[in-house]
Amino acid sequence: MGARGVVAVVLGAAMLFSLSTHDDTRARAAPARVVPLDNPDGLRPGLAPVRSAGDRSAAVRLISGLRVGRMGSKAGYSRARFGANWADTASGVPYARNGCRTRDDLLARDGEEVRYRRGSGCVVVSMRLRDPYTGRIVHWSKKRSDEIQVDHVVPLSYEWRMGASRWSRSKRMRIANDPLNLLPVYGDANEAKGGSGPASWLPPRRGVRCAYVVRFAQVALKYHLPVTRADKRVMLAQCR
Repeated sequence: MGARGVVAVVLGAAMLFSLSTHDDTRARAAPARVVPLDNPDGLRPGLAPVRSAGDRSAAVRLISGLRVGRMGSKAGYSRARFGANWADTASGVPYARNGCRTRDDLLARDGEEVRYRRGSGCVVVSMRLRDPYTGRIVHWSKKRSDEIQVDHVVPLSYEWRMGASRWSRSKRMRIANDPLNLLPVYGDANEAKGGSGPASWLPPRRGVRCAYVVRFAQVALKYHLPVTRADKRVMLAQCR
């Protein structure tokens, strides 16, 4: 090999070394949002508005199948009753036991321009989110971690008061880490929602309210969880 060939090989090796040791992020393309009726496992990002007459009729039928129950006491509730925060040890739900925390799985699912910590295929360090609840574009990094929060569509305290207090710990862990029940959202919107059901809180963005209550209904039906009479009435009204 001539002198020029040797130089080229050395330069190429140096470039590869530089990339492997200094490039601590990997970008990912923007995902397309989907109507929850077409996303039964919660593996695709949402929420997309429910627009067609056929989809809205299907949404009404879905919500109509919900059981109604009385809301019980919050006594005894704590986040710890649903397992460790964002644990990867739940069984029977997508993403479980893949080596990544549930929160990071959901940020990667819904985020745009997702970037990971150097050497990690799990830890998301920055991304852009189109918040489904407000329509706001959030440019997020771990330095402002609370600006994006992962919302439980059916809040854990709501679940507790509607019957989860009597569930096994493993079932509570499943619903707390099920991607069907999880949406990364703008933190202020999540804090405004708190533990409310649809009768007390709906997304400020009116166009996704039917999609939101469909997602709420999907989770409740999957886990055989009743909703209050007021919540069911409001949910039906969003899709009619």
